[in-house]
Amino acid sequence: MKMTLHKGEVLFHQGDPGTYLYRIVSGLYKVTRLHENGNIVLFNILYPGEVVPHHSLISPKDFHGTATALTNGEVERISAKDWYAELAISTDKALDAAKLLQEKLRFMQQRIDHLTIGSPAERLELLKRWMNSYAKEERVTDLLTQEEIGQFIGVRRETVNRLIRQGV
Repeated sequence: MKMTLHKGEVLFHQGDPGTYLYRIVSGLYKVTRLHENGNIVLFNILYPGEVVPHHSLISPKDFHGTATALTNGEVERISAKDWYAELAISTDKALDAAKLLQEKLRFMQQRIDHLTIGSPAERLELLKRWMNSYAKEERVTDLLTQEEIGQFIGVRRETVNRLIRQGV
């Protein structure tokens, strides 16, 4: 079943049971996690082609964070029960799940490269370019707060603020 989400709408909440998986058809979605001490941390951005949650592609688990639409988009809701039943009998489905996990690992490798590439300005520029490849009409500062940008590129909010004021 396809669903349309508008900017700001929640796709799933932290702690929700793994009743469904979601294929991202279009749009960008931030995934945040609320910790026991009250800190909210941005730890992922979902993009078209992904099936999430990644930690539930092989076996079910409650959602680790909350996904919120950064842009208008469309997702396909997939019954977890049907997904796992098909996975158990279809080698093609198992290979599809492995390819999805491989792609996410490659994305995470790219993120680590971006975090270690050099200056905060370079990291911010890489984030801007990456997000622009999915949301051409949007500025990164219209999609994420300075705090979230800082969390995603590994710098403090104050550094992000300074870079933005400098026109980076």
